[in-house]
Amino acid sequence: MKTIRIILLILFFTSFLLHQAGAQEVLSWLDCLTEAKKNHPDLISAEEAINEKKAAKRIASSSLYPQVDASLDSSISASKTTNTLTGKTTREQHDSYSYGVSGSQTLFDGFKTVNQVKAAAENINAAAQGYRFTSAEVRLALRTAFINLLKAQELVKVAEQIVKIRRDNLELITLQYHSGLEHKGALLTAEANVAAAKYELSQAKRSVESAQRQLTKEMGRTEFKPMSVKGDFNVSDAVKDKPDFEELVKNNPSLLQAAAKKNAAALNIRTAYGDFVPRILGQINAAKDDSRWPPRDRQMNLGLSVSMPLFEGGLRSAQVAQAQALYKQAEATERSIRDGVVVSLEQAWVSLQDAIEAVDVQYKSLDAAQERSKIAQAQYSTGFINFDNWIIIENDLVSAKKSYLQAQANALLAEANWIQAKGETLEYAQKQD
Repeated sequence: MKTIRIILLILFFTSFLLHQAGAQEVLSWLDCLTEAKKNHPDLISAEEAINEKKAAKRIASSSLYPQVDASLDSSISASKTTNTLTGKTTREQHDSYSYGVSGSQTLFDGFKTVNQVKAAAENINAAAQGYRFTSAEVRLALRTAFINLLKAQELVKVAEQIVKIRRDNLELITLQYHSGLEHKGALLTAEANVAAAKYELSQAKRSVESAQRQLTKEMGRTEFKPMSVKGDFNVSDAVKDKPDFEELVKNNPSLLQAAAKKNAAALNIRTAYGDFVPRILGQINAAKDDSRWPPRDRQMNLGLSVSMPLFEGGLRSAQVAQAQALYKQAEATERSIRDGVVVSLEQAWVSLQDAIEAVDVQYKSLDAAQERSKIAQAQYSTGFINFDNWIIIENDLVSAKKSYLQAQANALLAEANWIQAKGETLEYAQKQD
């Protein structure tokens, strides 16, 4: 009795472990968003770009504050002298010790440093908009991978339905053939259709793993494990009325990034002009020096220095010209990006409307194909229509099932492209979907 209990216990745990090993992780769209926001390498890189620009601003700002240095010096020197009359050599040692503090403060530099700090702040803004742009791109790639896996999972179900349809057709044609009511060509065609349906089912199953790997990458995971996703094919961000594209473009991260770069370029022109004015620097030094340690002799110096390059071979003029050219380049880039975003918005909106309407058309086509199939099967069984007419109707049903699924997936992809064209990020997706 005890042995039987042990065997049953072992079988129970074995069954449990096998079930756990075979179970797939089921992810929602929100689950995928959460992982991608935390782990995607492109987002991590974009965030570090912001940190780098913040550090650059702190570097530029450091010149606005006093620069203080401390020094400590110790030296020993030895000399040897020879008396020419006596020929006696005398050795002498000289010790020197000193320590002190020196400080300097820029009093005026033509607002060069101030403009550098302002330009650095604009660069931070540009990096922040770059992060938003990256987030929008990551969202599109993630959503595409999610939709592809959702479609692949559904395609397996559709392929299984098609295999059943083809097998049922084969059974009916086989009966007709053995009854002498159908020719061998019809039987071979039905067998070929079954083989093709099985191949498409195998192909659909293989595409699931490929889609799983793509979704794994877009979530930022470093290890692959089988998964499935849950969701529907409903479009939630459909905009029936044509929006104001000129208004939408104002918040687009790519345009805002270009505008920030243009502003930084304008400030760089002011920075270049700052080199044409004198630089005034205040200085203070406090030190002690002596031939003994600790030194006792005090020294203190206060000073004011004014410097201005008189001739540098046209360096400053060239720097101004360079800054002006970079500004004009940034200005043209901003305008080009704005025009491109407006066009992309309208194209994405049109594609979304087309895709939504296509779903309705394909649904009606599928409904009609299913009804025709039922009628045609009954007619073929009773001999009212021949094989050639019947198989065309069955092929239409198979095609309609595939087309409807493709139309649903296309609508979701069009929605994802529309959201990306607006420049919306992962955060938007979490609130809306």
